[in-house]
Amino acid sequence: MFDLSRLRVLHAVAGHGSLAAAAQALHLTPSAVSQQMAKLEREAGCALAERQGRRLRLTDEGRVLAAHADRILSAVAEASADLDERRGRVLGQVDLGAFATAARGLVPAVLRTCAQRYPDLRIRLREVEPYQSLGLVAAGDLDVAVAQDWMNLPVAVPERLASADIGLDFADIALPQGHPLAARDGIALLDLADEPWIASTAGTICHDWLTTTFRRAGHEPRVVHQAAEFPTQLALVAAGLGVAVVPRLAADSVPPNVSLVPVEPALHRRVFAVWRAEAARRPAIQAVVNALKESFAP
Repeated sequence: MFDLSRLRVLHAVAGHGSLAAAAQALHLTPSAVSQQMAKLEREAGCALAERQGRRLRLTDEGRVLAAHADRILSAVAEASADLDERRGRVLGQVDLGAFATAARGLVPAVLRTCAQRYPDLRIRLREVEPYQSLGLVAAGDLDVAVAQDWMNLPVAVPERLASADIGLDFADIALPQGHPLAARDGIALLDLADEPWIASTAGTICHDWLTTTFRRAGHEPRVVHQAAEFPTQLALVAAGLGVAVVPRLAADSVPPNVSLVPVEPALHRRVFAVWRAEAARRPAIQAVVNALKESFAP
């Protein structure tokens, strides 16, 4: 008989490839994960993983058991959702992931609303990029993720995940005071093709959107600075160091010497929630998704 918590550890190791990453996803120490893996190997009567540098590679037996673990954990999640649905109560814990702007500008209101409405519900927030959050939901490391994609660069939602749109987050161009285009009512994005750009960090969806959009139009954006947070980008714009695209969800603290000018035609990103399909009937999941929709006001 295999212990369910140890199968969950194996599932995390299989999905993340290292003890440290699995431990972070499970909110355990690497030592605890290592101990659980050792106990599971004794239960299985064979080696399930072997080290390759800093990573762990599952053995053939480990991959077989990990595939069974995936199905078992999905069945357990579905059973839990069925029971929660029958009880009709919003309770338990929901691990919520959100990209940085949503974690600051949207999720606090959601946490407050849910705390007032559902005293038996615990929500634990984790800030994470959309590229990573969808995989974490699919792997069972998150229950719900708030993700985003851009109108011309959609993100593929993995199989077995359900999703719902939260809202459209329109974006403006941030220009330094005195810029020749700052007084306009609207700016075409390609009018800024030769400007110095302040972008999100490479490897993020916002950076990919900027470079892809210009390259499709035959231009290479001149990215002079990269910053993960939009307040940092706005500070660089205020210093006259370049221009930036700023979604309105992130425009809560614009420096006085920065002008925000709408993009023509209108530019927006889609904010959406994802969760595992087998957990869709769980009242807590629907409560969190509904609160996200209610609280969205970019």
